[in-house]
Amino acid sequence: MTSNFEPRTSNFPLLGLAPIGKFVFSHTDAMAYKARIEALLTKLGVNFVNIDAALPDGMVRDQRHVDAAVESLRSKNIDALFLPHCNFGTEGAAGMIARKLNVPTLLWGPRDEAPLSDGSRLRDTLCGLFASSKVLRKLGVTFTYIENCRMEEPALAAGITQFMAAANVVKGWRRMRIGMVGKRIDFFYTCIVNESELLERFGIEIVPIDLIDIIAATRKRAAAGRKGYLDEIEQLKRQHKLELEGFDGPDAFINVLALRDEMLHRAADLGLTAFAIESFMSICNELGSMIEFVHGELAERGIPCSTETDIHGAISCQLLQHAAMGAEPTFLADLTVRHPSRDDAVLLWHCGFPLSLAHEKSRRSVGPHWILPGIEPGSCHWRMKDGALTVCRFDGDTGSYRLCSGQGETCDGPDTQNVYAWMKVADWPRWERTFIMGPYIHHVAAAYGHHAAVLKEACRYMSGVEWESPEE
Repeated sequence: MTSNFEPRTSNFPLLGLAPIGKFVFSHTDAMAYKARIEALLTKLGVNFVNIDAALPDGMVRDQRHVDAAVESLRSKNIDALFLPHCNFGTEGAAGMIARKLNVPTLLWGPRDEAPLSDGSRLRDTLCGLFASSKVLRKLGVTFTYIENCRMEEPALAAGITQFMAAANVVKGWRRMRIGMVGKRIDFFYTCIVNESELLERFGIEIVPIDLIDIIAATRKRAAAGRKGYLDEIEQLKRQHKLELEGFDGPDAFINVLALRDEMLHRAADLGLTAFAIESFMSICNELGSMIEFVHGELAERGIPCSTETDIHGAISCQLLQHAAMGAEPTFLADLTVRHPSRDDAVLLWHCGFPLSLAHEKSRRSVGPHWILPGIEPGSCHWRMKDGALTVCRFDGDTGSYRLCSGQGETCDGPDTQNVYAWMKVADWPRWERTFIMGPYIHHVAAAYGHHAAVLKEACRYMSGVEWESPEE
């Protein structure tokens, strides 16, 4: 059943909190800051664990505390590490904990208050941060830094939120497993990828799924669930105002819904995080319909599906979905044509965008394909809603890989066929040149909201991937 996207919060990253103190300065003041930090994390909705059971007062204050802290956090399978410096900082311990855990690491400490009336100070946090950052670099640890600020300043909450989103990207990056349904369409040279290199360098697995097998399973599922699919079609028409055009009865669209469910079954059974599918023509001829609606339905459920067997497109959609923390589904769009009357805008257009993202005033239909006349119906047609947008593309060739991302806003533009949004950006000619001169193609992952800063930070933890932006 079609429904609005629900983020799978159980999959959000787990943060390991290892507060750093030292034998000098005020331990009482450091413990007060530890409590305040934990309260802030709770308020922000961060999923975190501490080291209270492993160390006295749950704080690292000595080099000998490293193993206990690491063992405690490793046993809880943390995805990210926070090293708040609560009075000064035991820099060697901080560095060794981060290196041994090998997860995205956040460094921050509270801004120091004025000295006491006798001239003494409760802490020298900034000084400790300088020391720890040097050790982290010396040990080869990539880390994220939030400026030395007071706890109530917006920079801290914003920095933690952005770091957790970046950690979510890295978590997803390290666990990608893409189902490839069918093969690359022969004339799509742009979608040639180096499968072996993706596995060897980044651990990204491509799982081949036989096209004949999935078509047979889809037909079987469609026959067994026919009544339920007929009810769903009526619900789509009634609740979502979806119109079906060009179909000779409901059977072909029942096949579409059954294909969606078969792919969701395969994803659960094989542990897949995304799909790349041979979206035409064999599967469409066999099922009696284009399968564009399936792409949006899978994205609605947190499993991006790229058209035209675009493996790099599937990777791009996953990265952006993780950066957005699952707030809304992603969609794979074409950078298509420049706006006819605006020099700063371009058309985001293609096929299977999620129905939940349709503009409230837009007509919504699944019907004939206007570019390829005479083929099976099943193309999606609606305008996307208004709002801020982020696009990104992971791509590469000749052994070099990049992640490119930029941001824009929807704008008014003429109506067109299929699913689309007009997007304005700060400097379109610069965007155009970036995508033309880089290793990219016309396919980009897109999502509502601004997430480029998260992707940029995450890219620092993605060894072998270079960051690029048309806005920098």
